[in-house]
Amino acid sequence: MTLQQLKYIITIVNCGSISEAAKQLYISQPSLSNAVKELEEELGIEIFVRTPRGIALTNDGIEFLAYARQVVEQAELLEQKYLNKKPARKLCSISTQHYAFAVQAFVALLKELDENEYECTLRETRTYEIIEDVRNLRSEVGILYMSDFNRKVISKLLHENDLAFYPLFAAEPHVFISVSHPLASRTMIDIEELDDYPCLMFEQGEYNSFYFSEEILSTRTYRKKILVSDRATLFNLVVGLNGYTISTGVLSQDMYGKQITSVRLRTDEEILVGYIVNQKSSLSKLALRYVDALKQIIAEAGHPLLS
Repeated sequence: MTLQQLKYIITIVNCGSISEAAKQLYISQPSLSNAVKELEEELGIEIFVRTPRGIALTNDGIEFLAYARQVVEQAELLEQKYLNKKPARKLCSISTQHYAFAVQAFVALLKELDENEYECTLRETRTYEIIEDVRNLRSEVGILYMSDFNRKVISKLLHENDLAFYPLFAAEPHVFISVSHPLASRTMIDIEELDDYPCLMFEQGEYNSFYFSEEILSTRTYRKKILVSDRATLFNLVVGLNGYTISTGVLSQDMYGKQITSVRLRTDEEILVGYIVNQKSSLSKLALRYVDALKQIIAEAGHPLLS
């Protein structure tokens, strides 16, 4: 087992595929595949398994990756101290449901980051993929919500994959609508009052279960429903079609200006937003700083933080 092989494994995980990792490492894909196979044979474990979505870490692979990252990090510290080698780029990957405050925290982190080089990734993606990203350590932190409706299913999935959920704040459901919407002046809206308007939701791909929906009341029948894949499209449709989406009510005026407003939705449900981590690995200093930035953004928005 060599330090180079450890770096190969880390790069493959960061890239999400052997082919992309080979490009970044400037070696052929067969050479990289052989290096992984030789390491697996030497250790007597299987590190990666192929899935319909590409490669994924096995349970042994997840545990191995945690140790590999520690070894590579310590080796880099030795090289910096005794060989005057330039520090490696700071790396951090976050996966999240489509929340503006998650982006704001990411911006805040990078603004205060005193580093000459870094390579950070922010994935706004589907619920199941967030869980997969953190399980496979492709992302250190995943941000999602739980409610009375989805808690049992999501909690079971997290437990089966050795993931821990840490609550950040509890939100009363709101709808995001255009400031020119006929109901924009209201302080409270009943869901039935929105039936004449398009309901906008984030599509969840092949894992399109009600339990993975990013919006509460996912089992309700909507006369008009539009599924979208990104937040910019959703908010353009909110403005252009007088549509609405159900969310936490935490709205960034810096990102959306004066076009969107948030109105309380009358419902007994509660949105519990939190972050998930892989219990087999420790968060990097950069990931910890991101969580701190996240908490600060949420507190500034007026939401009491949960311990």
